[in-house]
Amino acid sequence: MKIAVVDYGMGNLRSVTQALEHVSAGRAEILLTDRPELVAAADKVVFPGQGAMRDCMAGLVQSGLRDVVLDAARNKPFFGVCVGAQLLLDHSEEGDTAALGFYPGTVKRFPSGQLDAAGARLKVPHMGWNEVWQTRRHPLFDGVEDGARFYFVHSYYMAPADPALSLGFAEYPFAFSAILGRGNVFATQFHPEKSAAAGLRLLDNFIGWDGSDA
Repeated sequence: MKIAVVDYGMGNLRSVTQALEHVSAGRAEILLTDRPELVAAADKVVFPGQGAMRDCMAGLVQSGLRDVVLDAARNKPFFGVCVGAQLLLDHSEEGDTAALGFYPGTVKRFPSGQLDAAGARLKVPHMGWNEVWQTRRHPLFDGVEDGARFYFVHSYYMAPADPALSLGFAEYPFAFSAILGRGNVFATQFHPEKSAAAGLRLLDNFIGWDGSDA
C-alpha cells in the first residue's frame, strides 16, 4: 500500500511523513511527493498545510496538484491536516482567499478580545493543547478517548455550512469544528503528528482505514 503526503511547498511536511512512517511499521510505503502522477497512483493521500491560506492555495495551483488533490478527496481515503483541512472549504477570511470548494463553508478568524471561563483574555492564534469532543462514532476514533487533547496552532477556524460535516469540536471559547469530514475524508484542524499518543493513534487508524465512515 502506498500513502502519498502531498508536498506543495507549504509547511514542515517531514514531521507528518516521519509520524506516518513510525506508526505504519512497514505496513505502507510513505511517499512525500510533489508529483501529481504519484499522488494519483497512491492508495491513500495525506494533505498537510501550514502558513497563510493565500500562499497555500497559490502553491497548490502552481505545483499542478490542485486537481489531483480534489480527485483524491472524492475517491480514496484522504486525511487533511491544519490548512490542508481548511482548504477543503469554499473560502477563507484570511486574505479573502477562494479555497478548493470541496465542502460548502468558510474559514473564519477568531475574534480578538475573547475571554475564557475565568475571565482571562484568550490570545490569537489559538496555540497549544485543547480537548476535542467527538460528535459521532468514526473508525479513526478507535482507541481515541472522547475529549482527548490535541495540539493546535491557528488563528482561523473551520465553519462548514453543514454542521453534520463536523466530526469533532473544540472550544476557544465557543465551539468550533476541529475535525471535518464525510465518507472517505477525515481532516483535522490540529496537528496529529504533534499530538503525542492520541494523534499517532489517529494516523495509525488511517493506515488501516478503508475509507468508510460507518
